[in-house]
Amino acid sequence: MANQHLIDFLNKKADEFNRPAFIADDPVSIPHRFTKKQDIEIAGFFAALFAWGNRTTILLKSRELMALMQEAPHDFVLSHRPADLLRLLHFKHRTFNATDILYLVEFLHHHYSQHESLQTAFTTGMQEHDLSTEPALNGFYQTVFQLEHAPAHTRKHIASPAKGSTCKRLNMFLRWMVRKDDRGVDFGIWKEISPAQLVCPIDVHVARVAARFGLLTRKQLDWQAALELTASLRELDPDDPVKYDYALFGLGAEERF
Repeated sequence: MANQHLIDFLNKKADEFNRPAFIADDPVSIPHRFTKKQDIEIAGFFAALFAWGNRTTILLKSRELMALMQEAPHDFVLSHRPADLLRLLHFKHRTFNATDILYLVEFLHHHYSQHESLQTAFTTGMQEHDLSTEPALNGFYQTVFQLEHAPAHTRKHIASPAKGSTCKRLNMFLRWMVRKDDRGVDFGIWKEISPAQLVCPIDVHVARVAARFGLLTRKQLDWQAALELTASLRELDPDDPVKYDYALFGLGAEERF
């Protein structure tokens, strides 16, 4: 049984950070610029993919891409003409370059031509009884790269548990899409995945905080560490373990513990 003092403390910290004031300086602010479901999905997907490195740069590059898509990402991926893609040729964020953006636009065009939501790209690999989103993430990787001539370079930007990755950015994206509460940060627009199945995003800062609270013993930062941390968080709240991402992230960022 989890220590009640720890539960109370982390609930307090999750409540402190899970509020609208959190949005402005976080990558989640990018999908919050939109109201159309598909725009939220696409903007969130790219903002999550770009979420490594300096936060100011992450937001800048995410906004730049949305501007290149004329602030209508769903319409862009479905209805762009070849000439429209020329605007993307000079886009770059760290190692993410034009090769990657052009392929992912092609994938999204293919997907949205057949499906109403990007959720389907995850749930096709998942069963209702799955304990976590591990099958969904592996299935998503296979779905993204099902098209002919998928660039090897782009594969480096889509994580999967099968490759041992923590899948931090995709787990963050799934948190945005799946979690639903009254706090206004996460969207909760996907209903076929349960919040109980989500896996907590983990990086070196979150891992350090989790270890100090006895929530993580694994030293290697990999998919197994993400699962171990999430299993510990499920002891605190089995229905919504990833709400504690707010507490761990906030404490790690501010060293307030």
